[in-house]
Amino acid sequence: MKKVFYTFLLVAMMAIGNEAMAQGYNTGIGLRAGVGNGLTVKHFLSDKAAFEGILHSRWRGLLITGLYEIHNDISEVRGLRWFYGGGAHLGTWNSNRGNQPWGDPNRSYTVFGLDGIIGLDYKFDGAPVNLSLDYKPAFNITGYTGFWGDEVALSIRFTF
Repeated sequence: MKKVFYTFLLVAMMAIGNEAMAQGYNTGIGLRAGVGNGLTVKHFLSDKAAFEGILHSRWRGLLITGLYEIHNDISEVRGLRWFYGGGAHLGTWNSNRGNQPWGDPNRSYTVFGLDGIIGLDYKFDGAPVNLSLDYKPAFNITGYTGFWGDEVALSIRFTF
């Protein structure tokens, strides 16, 4: 009888946990369009905390970014949340980048830096689609060092 009770309790707790996440989504995979275009994966670790991985191109190079994000509900609109967070990036900016107002155009840079992020995240009710609009400033510590405050992007993800 104890085993049946504990099994029932475990199943009930899992159902409650899944219902809490069903109001939003657990994982979303999609495209990110902005200053740098690429791929995005967001996975929720809890109801409010998520990890986002971004793989995108910039200056004919490739960057990978990892972010930890905190999500908060906006009570007036169901499915809409605002979020903030931070993380780091690593990648390359290749030579022959074209017309840019900085650096040596014939040199490649390996960059590492810190990122911040703030934005809005909307999950469509009844559809496996999520839209996210964010501002992600970055500061390169190595490579071509400096502040990059121009990254605004729109992400569209398939959620499950």
